[in-house]
Amino acid sequence: MTNLYILALVCLFWGVRGDEHNHQYEDNDEVVLWMNTVGPYHNRQETYGYFTLPFCTGRKDSISHYHETIGEALQGVELEFSGLKMEFKADISRTTYCELELNEEKYKQFVYAVKNQYWYQMYIDDLPIWGIVGEAEEKDGTTNYYIWTHKRFDVGYNGKQIVDVNLTKEIKHKLTPDAVIPFTYEVNWKPSSTLFENRFDKYLDPNFFQHRIHWFSIFNSFMMVIFLVGLVSMILMRTLRKDYARYSKDEEMDDMERDLGDEYGWKQVHGDVFRPPSHPLFFSALIGTGYQVTVVTTCVIVFAILGELYTERGSMLSTAIFVYAASSPVNGYFGGSLYARFGGRTWIRQMLVSASLLPVLVCGTAFFINFIAIYYHASRAIPFGTMVAVTCICLFVILPLTLVGTVLGRNLNGQPDFPCRINAVPRPIPEKKWFMEPLVIITLGGVLPFGSIFIEMYFIFTSFWAYKIYYVYGFMLLVFLILTVVTVCVTIVCTYFLLNAEDYRWQWTSFMAAASTSGYVYLYSFYYFFFKTKMYGLFQTAFYFGYMALFSAMLGILCGTVGYIGTSVFVRKIYSTVKID
Repeated sequence: MTNLYILALVCLFWGVRGDEHNHQYEDNDEVVLWMNTVGPYHNRQETYGYFTLPFCTGRKDSISHYHETIGEALQGVELEFSGLKMEFKADISRTTYCELELNEEKYKQFVYAVKNQYWYQMYIDDLPIWGIVGEAEEKDGTTNYYIWTHKRFDVGYNGKQIVDVNLTKEIKHKLTPDAVIPFTYEVNWKPSSTLFENRFDKYLDPNFFQHRIHWFSIFNSFMMVIFLVGLVSMILMRTLRKDYARYSKDEEMDDMERDLGDEYGWKQVHGDVFRPPSHPLFFSALIGTGYQVTVVTTCVIVFAILGELYTERGSMLSTAIFVYAASSPVNGYFGGSLYARFGGRTWIRQMLVSASLLPVLVCGTAFFINFIAIYYHASRAIPFGTMVAVTCICLFVILPLTLVGTVLGRNLNGQPDFPCRINAVPRPIPEKKWFMEPLVIITLGGVLPFGSIFIEMYFIFTSFWAYKIYYVYGFMLLVFLILTVVTVCVTIVCTYFLLNAEDYRWQWTSFMAAASTSGYVYLYSFYYFFFKTKMYGLFQTAFYFGYMALFSAMLGILCGTVGYIGTSVFVRKIYSTVKID
Protein backbone atom coordinates (compact mmCIF):
# COMPACT_ATOMS: atom_id res chain seq x y z
CA MET A 1 0.00 0.00 0.00
CA THR A 2 2.84 2.36 0.91
CA ASN A 3 4.61 1.60 -2.37
CA LEU A 4 1.44 2.39 -4.35
CA TYR A 5 1.07 5.67 -2.49
CA ILE A 6 4.65 6.65 -3.24
CA LEU A 7 4.20 5.69 -6.90
CA ALA A 8 1.05 7.82 -7.13
CA LEU A 9 2.89 10.81 -5.65
CA VAL A 10 5.76 10.35 -8.09
CA CYS A 11 3.33 10.19 -11.03
CA LEU A 12 1.48 13.26 -9.77
CA PHE A 13 4.73 15.18 -9.34
CA TRP A 14 5.90 14.08 -12.78
CA GLY A 15 2.59 15.14 -14.34
CA VAL A 16 2.70 18.68 -12.97
CA ARG A 17 6.31 19.37 -13.90
CA GLY A 18 6.63 22.17 -16.40
CA ASP A 19 7.46 21.40 -20.00
CA GLU A 20 6.63 22.51 -23.54
CA HIS A 21 3.56 20.27 -23.65
CA ASN A 22 1.49 21.96 -20.97
CA HIS A 23 3.45 25.26 -21.21
CA GLN A 24 3.54 25.60 -17.43
CA TYR A 25 6.88 26.09 -15.64
CA GLU A 26 8.00 26.49 -12.07
CA ASP A 27 11.10 28.49 -11.16
CA ASN A 28 14.30 26.79 -12.35
CA ASP A 29 12.39 24.18 -14.36
CA GLU A 30 14.27 23.02 -17.42
CA VAL A 31 13.50 24.87 -20.66
CA VAL A 32 14.58 23.05 -23.80
CA LEU A 33 16.10 24.79 -26.81
CA TRP A 34 15.42 22.63 -29.86
CA MET A 35 17.44 23.08 -33.03
CA ASN A 36 15.29 22.38 -36.08
CA THR A 37 16.57 22.97 -39.59
CA VAL A 38 18.96 25.06 -41.67
CA GLY A 39 18.76 25.94 -45.34
CA PRO A 40 18.99 28.66 -48.01
CA TYR A 41 16.73 31.64 -47.40
CA HIS A 42 15.26 31.73 -50.91
CA ASN A 43 14.44 27.99 -50.90
CA ARG A 44 12.16 27.65 -47.91
CA GLN A 45 11.44 23.95 -48.46
CA GLU A 46 15.09 22.98 -49.01
CA THR A 47 15.94 22.36 -45.39
CA TYR A 48 18.51 20.18 -43.67
CA GLY A 49 19.10 19.12 -40.11
CA TYR A 50 20.71 21.91 -38.09
CA PHE A 51 23.77 19.84 -37.30
CA THR A 52 24.41 18.92 -40.93
CA LEU A 53 26.48 22.08 -40.76
CA PRO A 54 29.42 21.49 -38.43
CA PHE A 55 27.92 23.38 -35.49
CA CYS A 56 28.90 22.08 -32.09
CA THR A 57 26.48 21.22 -29.32
CA GLY A 58 26.38 22.37 -25.72
CA ARG A 59 27.84 20.48 -22.84
CA LYS A 60 24.58 19.21 -21.43
CA ASP A 61 23.56 15.62 -22.16
CA SER A 62 21.25 15.25 -25.14
CA ILE A 63 17.55 14.54 -24.76
CA SER A 64 15.96 11.84 -26.87
CA HIS A 65 13.24 13.19 -29.13
CA TYR A 66 10.86 11.62 -31.56
CA HIS A 67 8.32 13.06 -33.99
CA GLU A 68 5.23 13.62 -31.88
CA THR A 69 2.78 13.88 -34.75
CA ILE A 70 2.58 12.54 -38.27
CA GLY A 71 2.22 16.14 -39.45
CA GLU A 72 5.64 17.04 -38.05
CA ALA A 73 7.24 14.04 -39.72
CA LEU A 74 5.68 14.80 -43.10
CA GLN A 75 6.69 18.46 -42.91
CA GLY A 76 10.34 17.67 -42.25
CA VAL A 77 10.55 18.85 -38.64
CA GLU A 78 13.93 17.66 -37.33
CA LEU A 79 14.10 18.69 -33.67
CA GLU A 80 17.46 17.98 -32.04
CA PHE A 81 18.53 18.99 -28.57
CA SER A 82 20.94 21.90 -28.61
CA GLY A 83 22.80 20.87 -25.48
CA LEU A 84 22.42 24.37 -24.02
CA LYS A 85 21.31 24.64 -20.41
CA MET A 86 18.26 26.84 -19.79
CA GLU A 87 16.11 27.15 -16.69
CA PHE A 88 12.89 29.08 -16.21
CA LYS A 89 13.57 32.62 -14.87
CA ALA A 90 17.29 31.86 -14.42
CA ASP A 91 19.50 34.39 -16.21
CA ILE A 92 22.69 33.11 -17.77
CA SER A 93 25.54 35.50 -18.50
CA ARG A 94 27.69 35.13 -21.57
CA THR A 95 28.94 31.56 -21.49
CA THR A 96 31.15 29.65 -23.91
CA TYR A 97 29.53 26.30 -24.59
CA CYS A 98 32.00 24.93 -27.17
CA GLU A 99 34.96 25.74 -29.38
CA LEU A 100 35.09 24.63 -33.00
CA GLU A 101 38.34 24.06 -34.85
CA LEU A 102 37.85 24.59 -38.57
CA ASN A 103 39.50 22.11 -40.87
CA GLU A 104 39.32 22.51 -44.63
CA GLU A 105 36.04 20.60 -44.96
CA LYS A 106 34.24 22.50 -42.20
CA TYR A 107 35.54 25.79 -43.55
CA LYS A 108 34.09 25.05 -47.01
CA GLN A 109 30.75 24.03 -45.53
CA PHE A 110 30.38 27.28 -43.62
CA VAL A 111 31.52 29.38 -46.58
CA TYR A 112 28.97 27.64 -48.81
CA ALA A 113 26.25 28.29 -46.22
CA VAL A 114 27.13 31.98 -45.95
CA LYS A 115 27.28 32.37 -49.74
CA ASN A 116 23.78 30.90 -50.09
CA GLN A 117 22.35 32.94 -47.20
CA TYR A 118 21.57 29.96 -44.96
CA TRP A 119 19.09 30.53 -42.17
CA TYR A 120 18.36 28.26 -39.24
CA GLN A 121 15.28 27.69 -37.11
CA MET A 122 15.00 26.86 -33.42
CA TYR A 123 12.15 26.36 -30.94
CA ILE A 124 11.71 27.31 -27.31
CA ASP A 125 8.39 26.18 -25.80
CA ASP A 126 6.98 25.74 -29.33
CA LEU A 127 7.84 29.34 -30.25
CA PRO A 128 9.91 29.51 -33.46
CA ILE A 129 13.13 31.51 -33.64
CA TRP A 130 15.07 32.30 -36.79
CA GLY A 131 18.64 33.38 -37.29
CA ILE A 132 21.16 33.73 -40.09
CA VAL A 133 24.36 31.69 -40.16
CA GLY A 134 26.68 34.46 -41.28
CA GLU A 135 27.30 37.22 -43.77
CA ALA A 136 29.74 38.20 -46.50
CA GLU A 137 31.56 41.52 -46.71
CA GLU A 138 33.35 43.10 -49.64
CA LYS A 139 36.61 44.81 -48.77
CA ASP A 140 39.41 45.95 -51.10
CA GLY A 141 38.08 43.80 -53.93
CA THR A 142 38.02 40.62 -51.87
CA THR A 143 35.10 38.88 -50.21
CA ASN A 144 35.42 37.89 -46.56
CA TYR A 145 32.99 35.49 -44.91
CA TYR A 146 31.92 35.79 -41.29
CA ILE A 147 29.88 33.57 -38.96
CA TRP A 148 27.79 34.74 -36.02
CA THR A 149 29.01 33.03 -32.87
CA HIS A 150 27.03 34.55 -29.99
CA LYS A 151 23.32 34.02 -29.39
CA ARG A 152 21.50 36.19 -26.88
CA PHE A 153 18.03 34.97 -25.91
CA ASP A 154 15.65 37.49 -24.39
CA VAL A 155 12.76 35.44 -23.02
CA GLY A 156 9.54 37.05 -21.82
CA TYR A 157 7.33 35.32 -19.27
CA ASN A 158 3.89 35.96 -17.84
CA GLY A 159 3.32 34.08 -14.62
CA LYS A 160 4.37 30.48 -15.23
CA GLN A 161 4.27 30.68 -19.02
CA ILE A 162 6.70 31.74 -21.72
CA VAL A 163 5.08 34.35 -23.96
CA ASP A 164 7.94 35.82 -25.99
CA VAL A 165 11.38 34.84 -27.30
CA ASN A 166 13.82 37.08 -29.16
CA LEU A 167 17.19 36.12 -30.59
CA THR A 168 19.96 38.66 -31.05
CA LYS A 169 23.05 37.69 -33.03
CA GLU A 170 26.27 39.23 -31.75
CA ILE A 171 29.99 38.78 -32.32
CA LYS A 172 31.04 37.53 -35.72
CA HIS A 173 34.23 35.68 -36.54
CA LYS A 174 35.99 35.64 -39.85
CA LEU A 175 36.05 32.22 -41.50
CA THR A 176 39.60 31.07 -42.14
CA PRO A 177 41.01 27.55 -42.39
CA ASP A 178 42.36 26.12 -39.10
CA ALA A 179 40.72 28.90 -37.05
CA VAL A 180 39.35 28.09 -33.59
CA ILE A 181 35.93 29.67 -33.16
CA PRO A 182 34.27 29.93 -29.72
CA PHE A 183 30.46 29.74 -29.59
CA THR A 184 28.73 31.54 -26.74
CA TYR A 185 25.22 32.23 -25.52
CA GLU A 186 23.35 34.14 -22.82
CA VAL A 187 19.78 34.10 -21.54
CA ASN A 188 17.88 37.04 -20.09
CA TRP A 189 14.44 36.59 -18.54
CA LYS A 190 12.03 39.51 -18.49
CA PRO A 191 8.44 39.80 -17.23
CA SER A 192 5.93 40.55 -19.97
CA SER A 193 2.32 41.72 -20.06
CA THR A 194 1.58 39.64 -23.17
CA LEU A 195 -1.13 37.06 -22.59
CA PHE A 196 -0.31 33.45 -23.40
CA GLU A 197 -3.13 33.16 -25.95
CA ASN A 198 -1.72 36.21 -27.77
CA ARG A 199 1.91 35.19 -27.80
CA PHE A 200 1.80 34.08 -31.45
CA ASP A 201 0.54 37.46 -32.69
CA LYS A 202 4.07 38.81 -33.17
CA TYR A 203 4.70 36.25 -35.93
CA LEU A 204 1.67 37.34 -37.93
CA ASP A 205 1.72 40.09 -40.54
CA PRO A 206 -1.61 41.95 -40.49
CA ASN A 207 -0.23 44.71 -42.72
CA PHE A 208 0.21 42.12 -45.48
CA PHE A 209 -2.81 39.86 -45.07
CA GLN A 210 -5.30 42.59 -44.11
CA HIS A 211 -4.12 45.05 -46.72
CA ARG A 212 -6.78 47.08 -48.49
CA ILE A 213 -6.11 45.10 -51.67
CA HIS A 214 -7.11 41.91 -49.84
CA TRP A 215 -10.33 43.46 -48.57
CA PHE A 216 -11.04 44.93 -51.99
CA SER A 217 -10.53 41.58 -53.71
CA ILE A 218 -12.99 39.92 -51.33
CA PHE A 219 -15.54 42.67 -51.90
CA ASN A 220 -14.98 42.53 -55.66
CA SER A 221 -15.45 38.76 -55.73
CA PHE A 222 -18.58 39.05 -53.60
CA MET A 223 -20.08 41.64 -55.93
CA MET A 224 -19.21 39.42 -58.88
CA VAL A 225 -21.10 36.56 -57.24
CA ILE A 226 -24.20 38.70 -56.74
CA PHE A 227 -24.04 39.94 -60.34
CA LEU A 228 -23.38 36.48 -61.74
CA VAL A 229 -26.16 34.80 -59.75
CA GLY A 230 -28.62 37.52 -60.76
CA LEU A 231 -27.55 37.35 -64.39
CA VAL A 232 -27.72 33.57 -64.56
CA SER A 233 -31.10 33.52 -62.83
CA MET A 234 -32.54 36.17 -65.13
CA ILE A 235 -31.21 34.65 -68.35
CA LEU A 236 -32.16 31.10 -67.49
CA MET A 237 -35.58 31.98 -66.14
CA ARG A 238 -36.47 34.05 -69.19
CA THR A 239 -34.98 31.54 -71.60
CA LEU A 240 -36.50 28.56 -69.89
CA ARG A 241 -39.89 30.29 -69.75
CA LYS A 242 -39.75 30.68 -73.53
CA ASP A 243 -38.66 27.05 -73.87
CA TYR A 244 -41.54 25.87 -71.69
CA ALA A 245 -44.01 27.96 -73.71
CA ARG A 246 -42.67 26.57 -76.98
CA TYR A 247 -42.76 22.98 -75.75
CA SER A 248 -46.30 23.45 -74.40
CA LYS A 249 -47.34 24.72 -77.83
CA ASP A 250 -45.69 21.70 -79.44
CA GLU A 251 -47.69 19.38 -77.21
CA GLU A 252 -50.95 20.89 -78.50
CA MET A 253 -50.04 20.04 -82.10
CA ASP A 254 -51.03 16.79 -83.72
CA ASP A 255 -48.43 14.32 -84.90
CA MET A 256 -48.36 15.69 -88.48
CA GLU A 257 -47.75 19.27 -87.35
CA ARG A 258 -45.09 18.16 -84.89
CA ASP A 259 -43.25 16.20 -87.55
CA LEU A 260 -43.32 19.18 -89.94
CA GLY A 261 -42.39 21.66 -87.20
CA ASP A 262 -38.88 22.88 -86.40
CA GLU A 263 -38.07 20.95 -83.24
CA TYR A 264 -34.85 21.81 -81.51
CA GLY A 265 -33.44 22.44 -78.07
CA TRP A 266 -32.74 20.61 -74.85
CA LYS A 267 -36.08 18.76 -74.78
CA GLN A 268 -35.03 16.71 -77.81
CA VAL A 269 -32.36 14.85 -75.82
CA HIS A 270 -34.65 13.87 -72.93
CA GLY A 271 -34.19 10.20 -73.76
CA ASP A 272 -30.38 10.40 -73.50
CA VAL A 273 -29.67 13.15 -70.99
CA PHE A 274 -29.62 10.69 -68.06
CA ARG A 275 -27.61 8.11 -69.93
CA PRO A 276 -24.55 7.03 -67.89
CA PRO A 277 -21.38 8.88 -68.92
CA SER A 278 -18.44 7.15 -70.49
CA HIS A 279 -16.18 5.43 -67.94
CA PRO A 280 -18.82 5.52 -65.17
CA LEU A 281 -16.58 3.73 -62.68
CA PHE A 282 -13.86 6.37 -62.82
CA PHE A 283 -16.40 9.20 -62.97
CA SER A 284 -18.22 8.03 -59.84
CA ALA A 285 -14.88 7.56 -58.06
CA LEU A 286 -13.97 11.17 -58.91
CA ILE A 287 -17.31 12.45 -57.63
CA GLY A 288 -17.04 10.45 -54.40
CA THR A 289 -13.50 11.75 -53.86
CA GLY A 290 -14.69 15.28 -54.60
CA TYR A 291 -17.40 15.03 -51.95
CA GLN A 292 -14.78 13.92 -49.45
CA VAL A 293 -12.28 16.64 -50.40
CA THR A 294 -15.04 19.25 -50.05
CA VAL A 295 -15.92 17.99 -46.56
CA VAL A 296 -12.25 17.90 -45.52
CA THR A 297 -11.57 21.41 -46.85
CA THR A 298 -14.59 22.86 -45.07
CA CYS A 299 -13.82 21.11 -41.77
CA VAL A 300 -10.13 22.06 -41.74
CA ILE A 301 -10.89 25.72 -42.50
CA VAL A 302 -13.50 25.83 -39.72
CA PHE A 303 -11.12 24.08 -37.27
CA ALA A 304 -8.37 26.55 -38.21
CA ILE A 305 -10.72 29.46 -37.48
CA LEU A 306 -11.90 28.05 -34.15
CA GLY A 307 -8.69 26.41 -32.94
CA GLU A 308 -5.89 28.52 -34.48
CA LEU A 309 -4.12 25.45 -35.84
CA TYR A 310 -1.36 27.58 -37.34
CA THR A 311 0.18 28.07 -33.87
CA GLU A 312 1.19 24.39 -33.48
CA ARG A 313 3.79 22.56 -35.54
CA GLY A 314 2.24 20.15 -38.03
CA SER A 315 -1.24 20.48 -36.50
CA MET A 316 -2.84 21.61 -39.77
CA LEU A 317 -1.56 18.59 -41.68
CA SER A 318 -2.34 16.18 -38.85
CA THR A 319 -5.90 17.53 -38.66
CA ALA A 320 -6.34 17.20 -42.43
CA ILE A 321 -5.18 13.57 -42.36
CA PHE A 322 -7.47 12.74 -39.44
CA VAL A 323 -10.52 14.40 -41.04
CA TYR A 324 -9.79 12.76 -44.39
CA ALA A 325 -9.61 9.32 -42.83
CA ALA A 326 -12.74 9.90 -40.72
CA SER A 327 -14.73 11.19 -43.70
CA SER A 328 -14.02 8.15 -45.89
CA PRO A 329 -17.67 6.96 -45.62
CA VAL A 330 -18.69 10.15 -47.43
CA ASN A 331 -16.55 9.09 -50.38
CA GLY A 332 -18.00 5.60 -50.42
CA TYR A 333 -21.61 6.70 -49.97
CA PHE A 334 -21.81 9.26 -52.76
CA GLY A 335 -19.48 7.48 -55.15
CA GLY A 336 -21.08 4.09 -54.58
CA SER A 337 -24.66 5.37 -54.86
CA LEU A 338 -23.89 7.26 -58.08
CA TYR A 339 -22.23 4.21 -59.62
CA ALA A 340 -25.26 2.09 -58.67
CA ARG A 341 -27.62 4.59 -60.31
CA PHE A 342 -25.49 4.36 -63.43
CA GLY A 343 -26.15 0.62 -63.44
CA GLY A 344 -22.59 -0.35 -62.53
CA ARG A 345 -22.02 -3.92 -61.47
CA THR A 346 -18.36 -4.11 -60.45
CA TRP A 347 -18.96 -2.13 -57.27
CA ILE A 348 -16.00 -3.60 -55.38
CA ARG A 349 -13.63 -2.37 -58.06
CA GLN A 350 -15.31 1.04 -57.96
CA MET A 351 -14.93 1.14 -54.18
CA LEU A 352 -11.22 0.32 -54.43
CA VAL A 353 -10.63 2.99 -57.06
CA SER A 354 -12.58 5.55 -55.05
CA ALA A 355 -10.72 4.76 -51.82
CA SER A 356 -7.28 4.77 -53.43
CA LEU A 357 -7.62 7.57 -55.98
CA LEU A 358 -6.46 10.48 -53.85
CA PRO A 359 -4.04 8.52 -51.58
CA VAL A 360 -2.27 7.12 -54.64
CA LEU A 361 -2.06 10.59 -56.18
CA VAL A 362 -0.72 12.15 -52.99
CA CYS A 363 1.66 9.32 -52.07
CA GLY A 364 2.94 9.02 -55.63
CA THR A 365 3.83 12.70 -55.75
CA ALA A 366 5.27 12.69 -52.23
CA PHE A 367 7.40 9.59 -52.80
CA PHE A 368 8.78 10.98 -56.06
CA ILE A 369 9.85 14.15 -54.28
CA ASN A 370 11.06 12.02 -51.39
CA PHE A 371 13.64 10.31 -53.60
CA ILE A 372 15.08 13.71 -54.51
CA ALA A 373 15.04 14.74 -50.83
CA ILE A 374 16.91 11.56 -49.88
CA TYR A 375 19.49 12.27 -52.58
CA TYR A 376 20.00 15.76 -51.16
CA HIS A 377 19.97 14.42 -47.54
CA ALA A 378 17.27 17.01 -46.84
CA SER A 379 15.08 17.01 -43.75
CA ARG A 380 12.05 16.84 -46.05
CA ALA A 381 12.80 13.16 -46.64
CA ILE A 382 9.92 11.20 -45.14
CA PRO A 383 11.06 8.62 -42.54
CA PHE A 384 10.31 4.98 -43.27
CA GLY A 385 8.20 4.68 -40.13
CA THR A 386 5.97 7.52 -41.30
CA MET A 387 5.52 5.80 -44.66
CA VAL A 388 4.40 2.66 -42.85
CA ALA A 389 2.00 4.70 -40.69
CA VAL A 390 0.42 6.35 -43.74
CA THR A 391 0.08 2.97 -45.45
CA CYS A 392 -1.61 1.52 -42.37
CA ILE A 393 -4.06 4.44 -42.27
CA CYS A 394 -4.96 3.80 -45.91
CA LEU A 395 -5.36 0.03 -45.49
CA PHE A 396 -6.95 -0.24 -42.05
CA VAL A 397 -8.93 3.00 -41.74
CA ILE A 398 -9.72 4.58 -45.10
CA LEU A 399 -10.44 1.37 -47.02
CA PRO A 400 -12.86 -0.20 -44.47
CA LEU A 401 -14.71 3.08 -43.93
CA THR A 402 -15.05 3.58 -47.68
CA LEU A 403 -16.45 0.05 -47.93
CA VAL A 404 -19.04 0.85 -45.25
CA GLY A 405 -20.04 4.04 -47.07
CA THR A 406 -20.29 2.23 -50.41
CA VAL A 407 -22.59 -0.47 -49.01
CA LEU A 408 -24.82 2.17 -47.41
CA GLY A 409 -24.89 4.26 -50.56
CA ARG A 410 -25.83 1.37 -52.81
CA ASN A 411 -28.62 0.23 -50.52
CA LEU A 412 -30.06 3.59 -49.47
CA ASN A 413 -29.59 5.73 -52.56
CA GLY A 414 -28.63 3.39 -55.37
CA GLN A 415 -31.90 3.08 -57.26
CA PRO A 416 -32.20 5.14 -60.46
CA ASP A 417 -34.93 7.75 -60.11
CA PHE A 418 -34.50 9.77 -63.28
CA PRO A 419 -37.49 11.85 -64.41
CA CYS A 420 -37.09 10.59 -68.01
CA ARG A 421 -36.75 7.15 -69.53
CA ILE A 422 -33.46 6.35 -71.21
CA ASN A 423 -33.63 5.34 -74.87
CA ALA A 424 -32.26 1.95 -75.81
CA VAL A 425 -30.27 3.44 -78.72
CA PRO A 426 -28.26 6.67 -78.22
CA ARG A 427 -29.45 9.62 -80.23
CA PRO A 428 -26.89 10.94 -82.77
CA ILE A 429 -25.33 14.24 -81.76
CA PRO A 430 -25.89 16.90 -84.46
CA GLU A 431 -23.18 19.21 -85.71
CA LYS A 432 -22.93 22.50 -83.87
CA LYS A 433 -20.92 25.69 -83.91
CA TRP A 434 -17.33 25.52 -82.74
CA PHE A 435 -17.95 27.47 -79.53
CA MET A 436 -20.54 24.88 -78.47
CA GLU A 437 -18.02 22.05 -78.57
CA PRO A 438 -17.34 20.45 -75.15
CA LEU A 439 -13.60 21.16 -75.41
CA VAL A 440 -14.21 24.90 -75.86
CA ILE A 441 -16.76 24.96 -73.03
CA ILE A 442 -14.31 23.14 -70.76
CA THR A 443 -11.48 25.55 -71.58
CA LEU A 444 -13.56 28.67 -70.94
CA GLY A 445 -15.49 27.30 -67.95
CA GLY A 446 -12.66 27.89 -65.45
CA VAL A 447 -11.95 31.53 -66.29
CA LEU A 448 -14.54 33.16 -64.00
CA PRO A 449 -13.98 30.82 -61.01
CA PHE A 450 -10.24 31.44 -61.27
CA GLY A 451 -10.89 35.18 -61.40
CA SER A 452 -12.83 34.95 -58.14
CA ILE A 453 -9.89 33.38 -56.27
CA PHE A 454 -6.97 34.96 -58.12
CA ILE A 455 -5.97 37.45 -55.41
CA GLU A 456 -6.40 34.91 -52.61
CA MET A 457 -4.07 32.53 -54.45
CA TYR A 458 -1.31 35.12 -54.16
CA PHE A 459 -1.69 35.32 -50.39
CA ILE A 460 -1.84 31.53 -50.03
CA PHE A 461 1.22 31.04 -52.25
CA THR A 462 3.15 33.68 -50.35
CA SER A 463 2.36 32.09 -47.00
CA PHE A 464 3.43 28.63 -48.13
CA TRP A 465 6.42 29.45 -50.32
CA ALA A 466 7.74 32.46 -48.38
CA TYR A 467 8.21 33.38 -44.74
CA LYS A 468 4.61 34.31 -43.97
CA ILE A 469 2.17 32.56 -41.64
CA TYR A 470 -1.32 32.36 -43.10
CA TYR A 471 -3.89 33.04 -40.41
CA VAL A 472 -6.86 34.76 -42.12
CA TYR A 473 -8.92 31.60 -42.50
CA GLY A 474 -12.11 33.62 -42.30
CA PHE A 475 -11.10 35.15 -45.64
CA MET A 476 -10.35 31.69 -46.96
CA LEU A 477 -13.79 30.38 -45.95
CA LEU A 478 -15.48 33.33 -47.64
CA VAL A 479 -13.43 32.86 -50.82
CA PHE A 480 -14.22 29.14 -50.76
CA LEU A 481 -17.94 29.90 -50.63
CA ILE A 482 -17.58 32.45 -53.42
CA LEU A 483 -15.70 29.91 -55.53
CA THR A 484 -18.46 27.37 -54.95
CA VAL A 485 -21.25 29.72 -56.04
CA VAL A 486 -19.37 31.00 -59.10
CA THR A 487 -18.47 27.47 -60.17
CA VAL A 488 -22.07 26.28 -59.92
CA CYS A 489 -23.40 29.27 -61.88
CA VAL A 490 -20.85 28.94 -64.65
CA THR A 491 -21.30 25.18 -65.10
CA ILE A 492 -25.10 25.51 -65.18
CA VAL A 493 -24.84 28.04 -68.01
CA CYS A 494 -22.29 25.89 -69.86
CA THR A 495 -24.51 22.83 -69.50
CA TYR A 496 -27.61 24.69 -70.70
CA PHE A 497 -25.79 25.77 -73.87
CA LEU A 498 -24.55 22.22 -74.41
CA LEU A 499 -28.00 20.65 -74.00
CA ASN A 500 -29.60 23.32 -76.16
CA ALA A 501 -27.20 22.25 -78.88
CA GLU A 502 -28.67 18.75 -78.39
CA ASP A 503 -25.47 17.33 -76.95
CA TYR A 504 -26.34 15.14 -73.96
CA ARG A 505 -22.74 14.54 -72.80
CA TRP A 506 -23.17 16.94 -69.89
CA GLN A 507 -21.76 14.88 -67.00
CA TRP A 508 -18.11 14.93 -68.01
CA THR A 509 -18.44 18.40 -69.55
CA SER A 510 -19.83 19.93 -66.37
CA PHE A 511 -17.15 18.24 -64.27
CA MET A 512 -14.26 19.23 -66.53
CA ALA A 513 -15.55 22.78 -67.14
CA ALA A 514 -15.48 23.40 -63.39
CA ALA A 515 -12.24 21.47 -62.90
CA SER A 516 -10.46 23.58 -65.54
CA THR A 517 -10.11 26.22 -62.83
CA SER A 518 -7.22 24.17 -61.50
CA GLY A 519 -5.47 24.43 -64.86
CA TYR A 520 -5.43 28.21 -64.60
CA VAL A 521 -4.17 27.96 -61.01
CA TYR A 522 -1.30 25.74 -62.15
CA LEU A 523 -0.44 28.15 -64.97
CA TYR A 524 -0.44 30.96 -62.40
CA SER A 525 2.00 28.95 -60.29
CA PHE A 526 4.51 29.14 -63.16
CA TYR A 527 4.20 32.92 -63.21
CA TYR A 528 4.59 33.06 -59.42
CA PHE A 529 7.70 30.85 -59.48
CA PHE A 530 9.57 32.80 -62.14
CA PHE A 531 8.51 36.36 -61.28
CA LYS A 532 7.68 36.39 -57.56
CA THR A 533 10.33 34.13 -56.04
CA LYS A 534 14.07 33.59 -56.18
CA MET A 535 13.91 29.80 -55.87
CA TYR A 536 16.62 27.74 -57.52
CA GLY A 537 17.96 24.21 -57.68
CA LEU A 538 16.54 20.82 -58.64
CA PHE A 539 15.16 20.01 -55.19
CA GLN A 540 13.21 23.23 -54.71
CA THR A 541 11.95 23.21 -58.32
CA ALA A 542 10.73 19.61 -58.07
CA PHE A 543 9.18 20.29 -54.68
CA TYR A 544 7.39 23.41 -55.92
CA PHE A 545 5.96 22.11 -59.17
CA GLY A 546 5.25 18.65 -57.76
CA TYR A 547 3.16 19.90 -54.86
CA MET A 548 1.58 22.66 -56.93
CA ALA A 549 0.43 19.97 -59.39
CA LEU A 550 -1.00 18.01 -56.46
CA PHE A 551 -2.74 21.11 -55.06
CA SER A 552 -4.17 21.93 -58.49
CA ALA A 553 -5.40 18.35 -58.97
CA MET A 554 -7.21 18.38 -55.62
CA LEU A 555 -8.70 21.79 -56.40
CA GLY A 556 -9.83 20.44 -59.77
CA ILE A 557 -11.54 17.44 -58.18
CA LEU A 558 -13.25 19.72 -55.66
CA CYS A 559 -14.44 22.27 -58.23
CA GLY A 560 -15.46 19.54 -60.70
CA THR A 561 -17.59 17.84 -58.08
CA VAL A 562 -19.23 21.10 -57.01
CA GLY A 563 -19.95 21.92 -60.64
CA TYR A 564 -21.42 18.50 -61.33
CA ILE A 565 -23.63 18.59 -58.21
CA GLY A 566 -25.10 21.97 -59.10
CA THR A 567 -25.58 21.01 -62.73
CA SER A 568 -27.19 17.70 -61.81
CA VAL A 569 -29.80 19.48 -59.69
CA PHE A 570 -30.46 21.91 -62.54
CA VAL A 571 -30.81 19.17 -65.17
CA ARG A 572 -33.17 17.12 -63.04
CA LYS A 573 -35.24 20.21 -62.31
CA ILE A 574 -35.80 21.28 -65.92
CA TYR A 575 -36.57 17.77 -67.17
CA SER A 576 -38.95 17.02 -64.31
CA THR A 577 -40.94 20.19 -65.03
CA VAL A 578 -41.61 19.55 -68.72
CA LYS A 579 -44.10 16.89 -69.70
CA ILE A 580 -42.30 14.25 -71.73
CA ASP A 581 -44.27 12.03 -74.07
